Amino acid sequence: MTQAHDGPEDDKPMPLLDHLIELRKRLIYALVGFFLVFFVTFYFAKPIFSFLIQPAVRDGYSVSVFDIFEFFFVTVKLSAFVALIIGFPLIAVQIWLFVAPGLYRKEKRAFLPFLIATPFMFYAGCAVMYYVVLPYVINLMLAHYVPPDIEKTLRASDYLSRILQLVFAFGFAFEVPVLLTLLVRVGIVTTAGLRSKRRFAIVFAFIIAAVLTPPDVVSQLALAVPLLAFYEISILIGSWIEKKQAEEDKKAEEEENKAAETPGS
Repeated sequence: MTQAHDGPEDDKPMPLLDHLIELRKRLIYALVGFFLVFFVTFYFAKPIFSFLIQPAVRDGYSVSVFDIFEFFFVTVKLSAFVALIIGFPLIAVQIWLFVAPGLYRKEKRAFLPFLIATPFMFYAGCAVMYYVVLPYVINLMLAHYVPPDIEKTLRASDYLSRILQLVFAFGFAFEVPVLLTLLVRVGIVTTAGLRSKRRFAIVFAFIIAAVLTPPDVVSQLALAVPLLAFYEISILIGSWIEKKQAEEDKKAEEEENKAAETPGS
């Protein structure tokens, strides 16, 4: 009786040159996808930027340009960043298509959910930053620290730089459970190791928050607390994964022992 093959879809060895050709093809597809999205976002860059400045405009602050070419470079930078965020699933698909044929079925089941979860968690971090953190940061930095007799005008390029900084910070924070759970799933780290490193994780979270957020306690807590919460969530999910893996390994071992004891096997 033929057993189902649990290995890569194509178990034949592939020459290095063929790997390089396949990699080049996937890179070309990824770049083409990125530039297609870039041109679309460049066309809609003005309404996208108008959307991003709404938290400032709603509170009565104005955003201005102070150079002839400033807004053009703002548009290019914004379009590239948005294209990277929106086009990431397209890039991830190309990475998956390159890697997947060499993976075992069990490895595919391990990686695919995390590949799907990555963009959604990043988008969730962006949403929390825009709707929760950004209005608070703008009011705190401009209404609290700046004297009322000083005109508050935001420079477009500086505003965009701060937005991208916060997007990166909160997008990264929301990727923590995906990354740590994946590492537990493939056996690189264990939940026991994560628990033993909890003190270092706390220090690391506040260092990241201090570097990537404005210099106020509330903004830093707004990033550090989710980082730590996701760290603990990763431990809980990792514990469930380890328990499930242990049960599967035990079941597989029992089946092997039973097959070995069966006469004529």
